Amino acid sequence: MPYEEAHRAFMKLHLNSRSGERKGRLARGHKYAEQKFLEQVWWPVVGNFDHLHPEYEVSDWNRKSIYLDFAYITPLCRIAIECDGYQSHVKDMDREKFSYSLNRDTFLTGMEWRVVHFSFDDIDQRPELCRMLLKLVLAPHLMHQAANRDEKKDLHHIEREIIALTWRLGAKIKPKDVSVFLSISYRTSKKWIEVLCKKGMLSPIPGKTGTRVGRYQLSSNAIEFLAG
Repeated sequence: MPYEEAHRAFMKLHLNSRSGERKGRLARGHKYAEQKFLEQVWWPVVGNFDHLHPEYEVSDWNRKSIYLDFAYITPLCRIAIECDGYQSHVKDMDREKFSYSLNRDTFLTGMEWRVVHFSFDDIDQRPELCRMLLKLVLAPHLMHQAANRDEKKDLHHIEREIIALTWRLGAKIKPKDVSVFLSISYRTSKKWIEVLCKKGMLSPIPGKTGTRVGRYQLSSNAIEFLAG
């Protein structure tokens, strides 16, 4: 499904499921920055809007409503995603608002939310950086979903770790990366990578001479396994 069609369906679903202030907040709050985040950052990384909630309402320690730009909620995690503009979140912020902002994030952390902030400038001008950071945050959860969704692939937990690490490193990896991350020998890391190549999850990248292989990349199968 193309992004535009998926986004319309996503908004229609959440607007139709809400009423009163929650519906009005979504209609007013889902503006240019949030739409840009979905199009430039979220969609290229995830490819769907499953488990994502726009303008999600929670209560603070005084039972005052907090609206998160986005909430990603699965049985394993609750991630609050904020798209912050410099003008509204820094330049126009007085001491009281600054303190509340810090206390709000600390409160959410105490309530087992993981809070992630993206600046609008980065979303607009450096979306590739935002995509890389979002991959770091979501990789463990995408891997778990993929494992549950497609158990017939029968991946060993180490193989899943290597795929997740490769995803975090921009879809390319070296045996040394695996060796350091998993605290295993270089030789063992190469064996695990070779297994993943045989399963069609990684593919070798030839060196400059066209023969020696130094790095490996995620195959289309692995990318579908993560985000499909």
